[in-house]
Amino acid sequence: MSDLSGKFGLITGVANKRSIAWSIAKALAQDGARLALAYQGERFTETVEELAAELNSPLLLQCDVTSDQQIADVYATIGKEFGGLDFLLHGTAFAPREELSRPFVETSREGFRLALDVSAYSLIALSRGAAPLMAARGGGSILTLTYLGSQRVFPNYNVMGVAKAALEASVRYLAADLGRRNIRVNAISAGPIRTLASSGISGFASILQVYRDRAPLGRNIELDEVGQTGRFLLGPESAAITGEVLMVDAGFHVMGL
Repeated sequence: MSDLSGKFGLITGVANKRSIAWSIAKALAQDGARLALAYQGERFTETVEELAAELNSPLLLQCDVTSDQQIADVYATIGKEFGGLDFLLHGTAFAPREELSRPFVETSREGFRLALDVSAYSLIALSRGAAPLMAARGGGSILTLTYLGSQRVFPNYNVMGVAKAALEASVRYLAADLGRRNIRVNAISAGPIRTLASSGISGFASILQVYRDRAPLGRNIELDEVGQTGRFLLGPESAAITGEVLMVDAGFHVMGL
């Protein structure tokens, strides 16, 4: 793949070493990209600072993605420090734990609002802020992270599945909106991986086993495999790809039984 030296990107959603966002950030940094890591709240500060030591002097920025002002502040800093932006990785998602443990029909109005705001609307808000910085660089690439629970029912995924469905629809609409500015928008739908987010899903170990049993490759995916796919979709090699949800799940999604 091409050298990414001189390229600038914003990464959201890094929580720890097992984050998909972190695996993609590492792949980008290894190829020379300069990154800004935006993280949600003080509780992630120490972890993100430790991870940042492995990268090439990244910017570290706190950002509550439910706050338009904080998003604007992040882009103001990026504009000042980088002068533009080449790519954005949206790795942010959240639903209250109780919304994942009770029947979907009992989803609360507030839980639904919060899950859709953090997990789906934030892609729109972050893309809106990134667009002028990408246009200043002649275009760019935006990538988000989804899951097959957007299309099929998985136990205890509940409102997060609805949020991911909205996220995937947003990818298509954003791709149509931003394409004329040479800005691409895509998503990776990864198979199950043990992350901080998946730890909140009851019965996750059984989901891993089902994938191993039924996927054509007969195994679960590795974190670094998603990282390399993310690097591809954010880099120049995927210049003609937009509006896509790329499955990285060892082929599980093609199986009927």
